[in-house]
Parts: sequence; structure tokens; C-alpha cells
Amino acid sequence: MTYLQQITSPTLLIDEKICRDNIARMATKAKNNSMKLVPHFKTGQSKAIGKWAKDYNVPEITVSSIKMAEYFCGDGWETIHIAFPFNPLEIKKLNELSQNQKISVQLVNSEVAKMLANQLRSPVGFFIEIDAGYGRTGVAVSDFGKIEEILRISQTSDYLQFRGFYIHAGHSYYAKDVAAIHEQNIAALNMLKNKYRTEFPDLVTRTGDTPTCSMMDDFGGIDEMGPGNFVFYDLTQAGIGSCTKADIAVALAVPVVDINPEKKTILIHGGGVHLAKDVLFEPNGEKNFGEVVFLSDEGWEIPKSRSFVKSISQEHGIIQASEELLQKAQVGGLLGILPVHSCMTADCMKAYLSLDGQWIDHTEGFSF
Repeated sequence: MTYLQQITSPTLLIDEKICRDNIARMATKAKNNSMKLVPHFKTGQSKAIGKWAKDYNVPEITVSSIKMAEYFCGDGWETIHIAFPFNPLEIKKLNELSQNQKISVQLVNSEVAKMLANQLRSPVGFFIEIDAGYGRTGVAVSDFGKIEEILRISQTSDYLQFRGFYIHAGHSYYAKDVAAIHEQNIAALNMLKNKYRTEFPDLVTRTGDTPTCSMMDDFGGIDEMGPGNFVFYDLTQAGIGSCTKADIAVALAVPVVDINPEKKTILIHGGGVHLAKDVLFEPNGEKNFGEVVFLSDEGWEIPKSRSFVKSISQEHGIIQASEELLQKAQVGGLLGILPVHSCMTADCMKAYLSLDGQWIDHTEGFSF
């Protein structure tokens, strides 16, 4: 039985070779820059994909929640870093996990630093998250008062241990000049390292966004990189220039339930609960919720003429179809959809089907 014969409803497919190639390429870039690759597993959220990463000498990982950290505990990682401003309501769980797993967290204020200093019962590392222009979260790069207050508080604790500075330049996803953002990151992290390394000689600097990690080649002395989306990539990353569509490692297999040749549309079982509702826009202003690929026993093929999902509701999707697609599509058949945002699609689907017909785990899914 081929993997296609297993599919009767929307199913997220993963191409292991493409995924491994993406990991290998980033690992090589990190090595060429004398950096440690600490991938952010918020995209794949999979122990199986973690095993693939270990084949490329990845010793530690980043996650986005304590729940995700718990999922990966006991799986052989040197350290698991929770890259989200730490939620102090989860200190009890953090104490449980840190008894048997090296954990680090992210701090952006003195209030949480004080709570951790008073309540930790096992060693926990921390990065100070720096805002160098994104504006979502983090300590302003020039706010040395806040940085030093967090550091002073940590020195009152036997368990709260400073690891370094972390920047996630999320605005690189939307900027026209990714190189300028990258140079800004390098300057900010190098300035902070030079300022504090006399007192903290072991501190490290880490940058974490996929566009700069994918598109730039020189990292100016930053110690670590922690991109996430690169393991799968998606249409957003392809549009930025981080990858090509051929580098996208996941596709949503969807059943075709109706074809309207006059309107040149195809109705699929695949909507917001499968793809999420991240959207791109066509030059004429039409919405694009994903692009069509042709499925085969070997995987998927990008058509010569582009077709895209122009609207979605909870379970429905409507494809604006090219002539090529109208000729090939059949009611009762399957099409593949490359996602706009692979992290969100994976989170919706909660599992992957590999091209050899094996189910692959996801943090939010179930065990097979």
C-alpha cells in the first residue's frame, strides 16, 4: 500500500529527504561560521525529526513552551531552551523538569527574575531576550539598567544561571532589506558581548530568525543560531527568498470533492482547521492560502502553471485552478497544498505521514 492509499481526509505529508537536506544545509552554514546550531522545534515539534537533526550533530534545541519542553525531556538533548518570555505561573513545572533535564529560559524583566531567584530548586539557565528593532518583546538593546538589574537578581540565586543574549528578529519576515536587519543583530549582540564578557566570560550570543539564518552567510562572530521554520520552510519563506518552493518539506494532501470548469475552481476538503488562516496576497489583491502541487507515489511535483487556494472556511477550500490543473484533477482524487505558514499548519494537523507510509509524531498529536 502506498502512502496515497492511506489518505481519505486532509493529511499533512512530510518529505524526509527535503527536511534532512534543509537541516544539513543549515548545519553546514553554522559549522562554516564556527557557530552552534540550536534549532527551534516550534515548527516540527517532533521527536522523530529531532532524531534526524541529531544525525547532523545538533546537541540541543529550542522550544516555545514548557509543554513542548516536557515533550522533549528525556530524549537525549543536552539542553532545552524555552524561547518565550518565561511565564512565572509555570515555575512549579519548571522545577520538576529541571531535576533531570538541563533547561534554560528567556527573561525580559526583573519581576520574573526575582520569582525564579526565590523559587527555583534546581539549576536553570537564562538568556536575556534583546529587542533590536522587532518591537514584539525583549529588553531594548540600549537599556543597560534593566539588563543589569536582571543580572544582579540572578547573582542572588544559587540556581539562576546567566547564559547570554538572544535576539529573534521577527521583522525580517516582512522587511525589504533583510541584510540591514542582520547587520543590526550582529552589531547589537557584539556590543553586548563586549560590554559584559569581562564579568561573564562564558556568555554566548544567539540569533534566531529563519530569514537571516537562511539568506546571510557571514554572522560576524555571533556564537549560536536558532532558526525554526527552516526545517520545513513554506510559501512565506519562499516569497522572502529564504528558500525555493522545492525546499518546502511538507504539503497538505486534500481530497477533491467538486470541480467547476466554468468558474475554473475546485472545491477541496481542506480549510482553516487544516491549513490555519495565514494568507499571502496575489498581485491583483486576491488572497492565497496555499499553492497546489501534484501528488505521486514518490512525493509531489510543482506544476508548470500555478494554482492557489483563494478562499477557505472551516472545512472547505476553493482553488483558483489553471488549465493544467483542471485537466488533471478528478473528483475523488487528491491534491497537495504547500502551506503559507508551515508551523501553523503542522500545529493544526498534529501529525505527519511520510512518503513511505509511516506516521510521524507531533507534540500536539497522539502516539502511533
